Amino acid sequence: MKKSHRPMTRVKKPEPNPNSPDWVIWAAWADRITFEEINKRTGKSESEVIKIMRRSLKPSSFRLWRKRVNSQSIKHRKKFEYSRKNIRRQIKESDYI
Repeated sequence: MKKSHRPMTRVKKPEPNPNSPDWVIWAAWADRITFEEINKRTGKSESEVIKIMRRSLKPSSFRLWRKRVNSQSIKHRKKFEYSRKNIRRQIKESDYI
């Protein structure tokens, strides 16, 4: 097989095949993929994703993931958009002080 001259970018955790169950786990860990996007691509609701994560992860990893998801507003689109609006509002207000 001939080598390409184009450099290959290596990713630490590449995205798995979207049809595999590993994709749901990967997407649940990813910060910028919301539960709404997971539902749109796989048809699995947030509660189903939680059940998959509970079955697939070690108990300590699952607790860490749940703590992370609950503390961040990124996993829910509405909370994410609301937090972004608040940040923009704070930046605008601080410009005038």
